[in-house]
Amino acid sequence: MSAERTSIAFVGFMGAGKSTAARRLARELGLDLADTDELIAAEAGTSIPTLFATKGEARFREIEERVVLAALERGGVVALGGGAVESEAVRAALADHLAVWCQVSEDLAWSRSAGTDRPLARDRKGFGGRYRARAKLYEEVARVHLPCDKQLAGLLGPWLAALREEPGVAMIWAHSPSADYPALIGAGATRLFDALGVPRPGARTFVAADRAALAAAGGLLPDAVETPPIDLDGGEEAKSLAAAEQLLERLIDAGVRRDDALLAFGGGVVGDLAGFCAAVYQRGIPVVQVPTTLVAQVDSAYGGKTGVDLAAAKNYVGAFHQPAAVLADPAALATLPEAELAAGFAEVVKTALIAGGRLWDRVRALERPDAQAIAPLIFDCARTKIEIVAADERDGGRRAVLNLGHTVGHAIEAASGYSRYRHGEAVALGTLATLRLSGQEDLHSEVGELLARAGLPTQLDPAVDVDAVLAAAGRDKKRTADGIGFVLVEAPGNVVHGRRVDADSLRDAVVELQES
Repeated sequence: MSAERTSIAFVGFMGAGKSTAARRLARELGLDLADTDELIAAEAGTSIPTLFATKGEARFREIEERVVLAALERGGVVALGGGAVESEAVRAALADHLAVWCQVSEDLAWSRSAGTDRPLARDRKGFGGRYRARAKLYEEVARVHLPCDKQLAGLLGPWLAALREEPGVAMIWAHSPSADYPALIGAGATRLFDALGVPRPGARTFVAADRAALAAAGGLLPDAVETPPIDLDGGEEAKSLAAAEQLLERLIDAGVRRDDALLAFGGGVVGDLAGFCAAVYQRGIPVVQVPTTLVAQVDSAYGGKTGVDLAAAKNYVGAFHQPAAVLADPAALATLPEAELAAGFAEVVKTALIAGGRLWDRVRALERPDAQAIAPLIFDCARTKIEIVAADERDGGRRAVLNLGHTVGHAIEAASGYSRYRHGEAVALGTLATLRLSGQEDLHSEVGELLARAGLPTQLDPAVDVDAVLAAAGRDKKRTADGIGFVLVEAPGNVVHGRRVDADSLRDAVVELQES
C-alpha cells in the first residue's frame, strides 16, 4: 500500500487521549481526520451510550467494525474506539496501516473515564479486566508505542509521517524525566535520520564509529551525514579515560560546536564512550545512537547510561545522558561474527527473564538463536528497558533489575582483565550465578541449556581467580553503606532487587561456575 493510502490509526484504551492526539496530528500534517466514535454516532443517529443501552454492545461492535474498516481505507488520520481492536477484521486491516498505541496507565485511564457517560466505565473491576485484555491486542497491532499521559503536541508529525514511508520500522517513544526521544527499530531505521531534526538546521553531525562496524556495516550510516567518521577501537579495553580524552581532543580538532551532534556507530563500547564524551564535551551535545551489535540494539543504546572503565572496575566513570534518538537496524546483525551475536543473546535472555510473559516464552522456545530468529525480539527487549527507565531514570530503584547477572558478570570481566570474555559472555555466567543464588534450580538448568544452544559459556575458566572475582564484586558501583544489593529471580517476570547475599553464598556460586 502506498504511503498516501496508509492511515495513521490511533489505538488505545478509553481515556488515553486518542481523539486529541489524532486531531493535533491531522492538523499538523494537513491530513483528513476520522474519529470513529463520532462516525458511529452519526450512522446510528444517536449517541453511543444510547446505542449501547437500546441495541446492546454486540450491535455497537457490528457498526464499529464497518465504520473502522471504511475509515482506514480512506486514509488520513483515524482515531479508533478502545474496543475496536477486539475485531479480528480490524486487527488484520491495521497490518496495512501505521497503528499508534496511545499508552496510558490503568489508574489514569480510570480517573479520566469514571463518572462520564462511557458505558464500559462504570465498574472498576470490569474496567481493569478490559484494560489488561486489550493491552495484548494493542501490543499485537501497534507499530508505534506512545506514552499518552503527557502532552506531545508538535513532536509527533515528522516521525509518524516518515514512518508511513518505512513499513519495516517501528517506534517506541522513550520518556524520562530529563529527555524524551524516539527509538526507531527495524529494517530501514537509519534512513529516518533526516526526520529527527537533530542537529538543528545549520549544525553538523559528526560520527564516532567502531572501525570494524564501519567496514562491515558502513552502508547503514545515514546518507545525510557528510563529515568523515572518527574511527575507534570497539573492544572493551578501548573504553577508558585515555580513549575518552583522545576522542574529546579529536572533537576539538574537528571543530565540533555545542549545537552540533555526535552519532555513535557501533556496539556498546563505542556507544558508551561516545555517549560519555557527548555528555561532557562543552557540558553536553546531542548524541544519536546507531547500534550495530545485538548487545547495543537490545540494551545499551537506550536509557542514557554512558561511561568508561577503570582498571579496578567497569563503568566507574560516567554520566546519564539520554540520546536524541536511537536508530537500530537488525540488518547489522548479519555482519557480526557468530561469537559476537551469541554474546548479545545473553542480554536478550536477561531482558526476557525480567519481562516474563510473552517475551520469555518466545526466547525460551528458540532452538537456534541466530540473527534471523533474534531480530523480531529486539523491539520487545528495547521496550522492556525503555519502560523501566521511564519510571527510574537515575537507577534509584526499579532500574536496578536491569543489572540482572551484571554484578558477577562485571566482576568476571574485571578479574580477567577485560580480555578473556566479551561482555555478554560474562553476563551469561553472571546470570547463571544469579539463578543459583536465587535458589532457582530448574530455571538455572533451563537457562543454562538456552545459553549453551547460543554458543555461550556456562562454565567459568578455571584460570580465573575466584578471589579476584569476589574482590571485584565488592567494588560494584551499585554498593551502598548497606552493602551490595543483588538482583535475584523469583520467577520469569518476577525479578527483585536490593537483596543482600552473604559472602559464603556468593563464593559458592562463583566456585560452582568453575565446577559446572
